[in-house]
Amino acid sequence: MPNMETENSSVSRAEELKALANEAFRAKKYSQAIDLYSQAIELNSQNAVYYANRAFAHTKLEEYGSAIQDASKAIEIDPRYPKGYYRRGAAYLAMGKFKEALKDFQQVKKLSPNDPDAAQKVKECEKAVKKLKFEEAIAVPESERHSVADSIDYQSIEVEPQYSGARIEGDVITLDFVKKMMDDFKNQKCLHKRYAFQIVLQTREMLRALPSLVDIDIPDGKHFTVCGDVHGQFYDLLNIFELNGLPSEENPYLFNGDFVDRGSFSVEVILTLFAFKCMCPSAIYLSRGNHESKSMNKIYGFEGEVRSKLSETFVELFAEVFCCLPLAHVLNQKVFVVHGGLFSVDGVKLSDIKTIDRFCEPPEEGLMCELLWSDPQPLPGRGPSKRGVGLSFGADVTKRFLQDNSLDLVVRSHEVKDEGYEIEHDGKLITVFSAPNYCDQMGNKGAFIRFEAPTLKPNIVTFAAVPHPDVKPMAYANNFLRMFQ
Repeated sequence: MPNMETENSSVSRAEELKALANEAFRAKKYSQAIDLYSQAIELNSQNAVYYANRAFAHTKLEEYGSAIQDASKAIEIDPRYPKGYYRRGAAYLAMGKFKEALKDFQQVKKLSPNDPDAAQKVKECEKAVKKLKFEEAIAVPESERHSVADSIDYQSIEVEPQYSGARIEGDVITLDFVKKMMDDFKNQKCLHKRYAFQIVLQTREMLRALPSLVDIDIPDGKHFTVCGDVHGQFYDLLNIFELNGLPSEENPYLFNGDFVDRGSFSVEVILTLFAFKCMCPSAIYLSRGNHESKSMNKIYGFEGEVRSKLSETFVELFAEVFCCLPLAHVLNQKVFVVHGGLFSVDGVKLSDIKTIDRFCEPPEEGLMCELLWSDPQPLPGRGPSKRGVGLSFGADVTKRFLQDNSLDLVVRSHEVKDEGYEIEHDGKLITVFSAPNYCDQMGNKGAFIRFEAPTLKPNIVTFAAVPHPDVKPMAYANNFLRMFQ
């Protein structure tokens, strides 16, 4: 009898925890919600709802690998529970795995035949899978592909007399031009395609000439600023420049990947960063993030935004230029800066990173994939990635990598943090994230790091989000993904 009582009290305590978790979820405290669902699962591990709810919270934190795991567990406990398939389908969709997503949504439809929402999801997924098959069928083999950049002659593009926006005189991109362009963007005006082509093509030439790992030299007494993900939040980018000064030879920046997607001003962000690079190559350094890729841009809004604000040719051109972005930077042979993180094997040297052939879409495994996708974990050793791509690595992995390469610190981005940054791994790893109130809903601060030579001691500056015009995040994303937000 006492056993029965204990079991009942465990079940009712688990329900209380679930209610608290749901509250945390509604308050957008997703990490807290995950923690509470986990406690409920410990008390009652056979409740499919807890796993499906935790999967949803993981999805909100872009931890799609963990979401798939949880949803699969919910399905295992109750194969007739539609929400299990629904949550897993949504996570597959967010990873661009349309075929797997379609199977799950078909299952939802089978279990809830009268649910119009399920029917709509199936329709959208079928469309995406069909489109994917068509694209695969007409794809030209890598060896026969021509560069779209070679077919563009921007000088022959006429600028209409009524165009009143920023203009580039001749070949040189000046500070005055960049300031005028940023001002136009601030007022939601577009840049003429001729000048947009000029900026992107000049940036491509510059990036192509760089190695995959770039060494940056900061003279004694000078400073250097590292920013994390900006994700199309143009008005927050302007605020960074307001707080910390415009990029220049005296005030150089490194933007550490994920310039685009999610936020709906990605075109403005990328053209501004590229224009500064053209104006003065040593004023701004740019690193590739996991969102500088075709598959992400297709899903998270950049492709749709480029099509809407520029043209189809620019979609191809940006995809090409993103493949030229370096994968990592080293400041004064002391600080390793990378978008994602470290590797599934020990002994990786900086010279190995230098030799990566980066001129391609990011692969699903190997060094390049791990640089763009991996995350730190609190436990030592290595674990599976909560994102479903790359891996999680512990403080011991960070320490060995730094020792092997005579480095002091790893700086990375890739993860939203409440304070805009987080210091982990015994102070040897800092995450910096520069998109405050990410997606208009996370309530986080943004941050950037200022290093001063010779000590390169990190000075972290945090800032809050600023208002922007009433254009929602993901406004240009595939409508089937918006349905899950």
